[in-house]
Amino acid sequence: MSQLTLIQGHAAPLRIANFDTDQVMPKQFLRGIDKSGLKDGLFYDLRFDDEGQLKPDFFLNQAAYALTDVLMTGPNYGCGSSREHAVWGMQQYGFKAVIASSFAEIFYSNAMGNRLLLVVLPEEQVQALMQEADEQCGPIPIKIDIEKGVVISPKHRYAFSMSPRHQQMFLEGLDVIGLTLKYQDQIDRFAQAHWQANPWIKNIARRVVDRLANSSQA
Repeated sequence: MSQLTLIQGHAAPLRIANFDTDQVMPKQFLRGIDKSGLKDGLFYDLRFDDEGQLKPDFFLNQAAYALTDVLMTGPNYGCGSSREHAVWGMQQYGFKAVIASSFAEIFYSNAMGNRLLLVVLPEEQVQALMQEADEQCGPIPIKIDIEKGVVISPKHRYAFSMSPRHQQMFLEGLDVIGLTLKYQDQIDRFAQAHWQANPWIKNIARRVVDRLANSSQA
């Protein structure tokens, strides 16, 4: 994965609190065995009517919002079921980040683990950014400096924080597995010491399987 220190994009508001993952990615789009095609399901009930036609009043269906790649939204975004498809769908659609005053815990973990940046700001600051977009009648240019922890719009500059672990993942281009592998030496040393102190535990699952296989052949 590529290193990422700065996100530059265009932010637009979705003024809905407690927006759950079934609204982000409805259940009918979870049937595939891979990640393909999730872009079409994103916000499906907001984007499309009962006949599958685009709703002209939804902001993402309007030409003025075509460049939107950062979402500003209400508190507790991503609540509900833990479907990782919601994150993948947002990324496939083109979203780079989401700004809100709070996120559901599992969604936050899924998003940051997949490097969809979630920025937590106080609600009044989120509302100020949304109001700035409303005044412009379209998305606002926005910069999110991951290294410095700053969100910058034409009228506002707000500081935000994130865990050192998540910041490292973005800055060094790591996913969860890549971050874990940075500690491979420590993991190996711990495992060797653990097995030396408890030798009956080492490879116990493999030994049980082999013993059962041998007993069935006897």
